[in-house]
Amino acid sequence: MTLVIHNAAELVCIARRGERSLRGPALRDVAVIPDGALIVDGGRITWVGPTAKLPTIPPHVRLIDATGKTVLPGFVDSHTHLIFAGSREDEFEQRVQGRSYQEMAARGGGINATVQRVRRSSKEELKDLARRRLQLFLAFGVTTVEVKSGYGLTLADELKCLEAIAELNAEGPLELVPTFLGAHAVPPEFRDDRAGYLRLLTDDMLPEVARCRLAEFCDVFCETGVFSLEESQALLSRARELGLGLKLHADELTPLGGAELAVRLGAASADHLLCVSEAGIDALATSDTVATLLPGTAFFLGVDYAPARRLIDHGAAVALASDCNPGTCPTENLPLVGSMACTQMKMLPGEAVAALTLNAAAALGRSNRIGSLEPGKQADLLVCDVPNHRHLFYHFGVNHVCLVIKRGEVVYPAGFPAGGGECLSP
Repeated sequence: MTLVIHNAAELVCIARRGERSLRGPALRDVAVIPDGALIVDGGRITWVGPTAKLPTIPPHVRLIDATGKTVLPGFVDSHTHLIFAGSREDEFEQRVQGRSYQEMAARGGGINATVQRVRRSSKEELKDLARRRLQLFLAFGVTTVEVKSGYGLTLADELKCLEAIAELNAEGPLELVPTFLGAHAVPPEFRDDRAGYLRLLTDDMLPEVARCRLAEFCDVFCETGVFSLEESQALLSRARELGLGLKLHADELTPLGGAELAVRLGAASADHLLCVSEAGIDALATSDTVATLLPGTAFFLGVDYAPARRLIDHGAAVALASDCNPGTCPTENLPLVGSMACTQMKMLPGEAVAALTLNAAAALGRSNRIGSLEPGKQADLLVCDVPNHRHLFYHFGVNHVCLVIKRGEVVYPAGFPAGGGECLSP
């Protein structure tokens, strides 16, 4: 026994019986212990229950009084593009004036504008920029982050980005999950040789990324005008042969059938889904592929949101993520994404909490060890200065996080007392 948190107004455990994801009515019925407590030992949770039933606590144990606070699993952001350089506020202003993404891309903007900046940046520069973003993620209660490449689009630049992710993961304290997204766009130098870029991805990039073990997943932007269903299937099938897990940008702008493809290939997640078809919803509902929704992107672009209620009511496992990126969703505020999910997609607060924790962990193949407060799981958790989990999204746009613990260690705020009987109450 190394750490005990007690007197929490709510201990939001999420799961009750070792569930790997929550669906349908179970998604809103998250497990909550009023006046809860938990015990951490060796970086893992060893006990949860009411404070009144806490076992005897030895004198050397670190004791944290969470009176009036809510304790939750650490948030999991399962879709980000945070390895980038530069910004695109000029596009933001143009979008406000009515210009489309396609118009801006034709003028040299869009993904390829960021590609040029990333190619000119060193690995150390990219790490410095990403490190600042990770500090913001941590302050908002995020303890695990998926990070994609995809702004290099040459073998050397994609490896540079993936190496930056690996080195930042080694630094900690956040746990980073690397995803190769070489199929983010066709770079300008291959504009007249699309087949050549597909060969480069299949024959050179994917084998080298797999050989270097720099990515856990492969993702493809499967969309009209980007990569077709057939191209996406070929790339992801090759990635699977090389031992990579699969993810897919699916049905973001058009109902192309990306969700159905993700299910057929056994992908861990199908992401975006703003334009998912009824057939896609049905396919997701009967599969283990997580439907990852990114309401911050719809908010920033001013477009219709993904059909969260239909997905949930049909039985799909729904997760939420930030899509942090320089062009269409420049934010690290994951709790605000939860508020958007409630107000704009009509998700209930309990559903949003589960979608940001256990189901997001499932989208990364990690829900067996993170995403809920259960004995045996990694002690990733946060203490929020709110009386219950509903308040977290109700009082929006501010940061309620007052303490973040990763693998049993306090990692935010910096300089938190090293031991003793800390009280987080005013």
